[in-house]
Amino acid sequence: MAKAAGVSVATASRALNGLSSVTAKTRAKIEATARELNYVPHSGARSLTRRQTDTIGVILPDLFGEFFSEIVRGIDLAVQGAGKNLLLGNMHGSAEQTGQAIRAMRGRVDGLLVMPPHSSAETLDQALTHGIPAVLLNARSSDGATPFVAVDDYAGARLVTEHLIERGARHIVHIAGPASNRDARERERGFREALKEGLGITDPLVLPGDFREDAGRDAARYLLENGTRFDAVFGGNDIMAVDCMAELREASLTIGSEVLVAGFDDIPLARYVTPQLTTVHSDITRLGAAAAELLFRMLAGETPDAQDWLVIAPTLAVRGSTAGGFKPGT
Repeated sequence: MAKAAGVSVATASRALNGLSSVTAKTRAKIEATARELNYVPHSGARSLTRRQTDTIGVILPDLFGEFFSEIVRGIDLAVQGAGKNLLLGNMHGSAEQTGQAIRAMRGRVDGLLVMPPHSSAETLDQALTHGIPAVLLNARSSDGATPFVAVDDYAGARLVTEHLIERGARHIVHIAGPASNRDARERERGFREALKEGLGITDPLVLPGDFREDAGRDAARYLLENGTRFDAVFGGNDIMAVDCMAELREASLTIGSEVLVAGFDDIPLARYVTPQLTTVHSDITRLGAAAAELLFRMLAGETPDAQDWLVIAPTLAVRGSTAGGFKPGT
């Protein structure tokens, strides 16, 4: 392309990269030649010259499900708005795979957005100390030095549990997420403390789950087959709540009156089931976008401090699955 324009490779490169050391006339000639030849700059060569890839790496515990797709959607909106690219990876939950996923991104991205699979980022500290700017999603590093954006899971769980109590529920069951997952533990803690303060219950029924569909159905079957007394179910996420609700409905229970069901996250599916699911709106799209925007500030040379870390306060989306309620004691 430079030869066709009658200029040196260096001059063509400066013009196409928008540098001011090229005259307007020469720049116009080079750009016209590039259009005629349908020339597209080689991104790999450009990144070597500029030592930038214009690419953001995102590493998540999983890529399946609406929760993760909404996070990626928020990140992608911010990334596209900044004129950058997105490179996705997942770690499948183990500390070893987490380190491998991060190492695989080195040299390919300018910065990282990472959601660790466990309660904090201790296992990431070593992997993240190689000069790649990083922001954590829903986690905190062991030394508190890595920027993060998180949802207040504890506050959200308290909100929804208090709502079920206000609706008259007195035998509330919680379907928990994985024991190693920070979000799951914080949601269970909020549930337990709201029950203790609101009803004086110190040993509520908590059923194991894994944030996947089958856990909701398994929990419902357990409750039905064992004759457990319950009038409300709080699923640790929407997927488990929706599937629990479906199983209870198949057992001829009326959701929203005979039994109340609520979830957490407010994924799009929550608004399309019948009845619509009452849930904690954690604005997970905003979570992804906010993390990306914080990373862009770091890439621009800013050094954010603890005041820039963001904890998103959730709200409650009240819908048909808890609409009826009943008198306490019934």
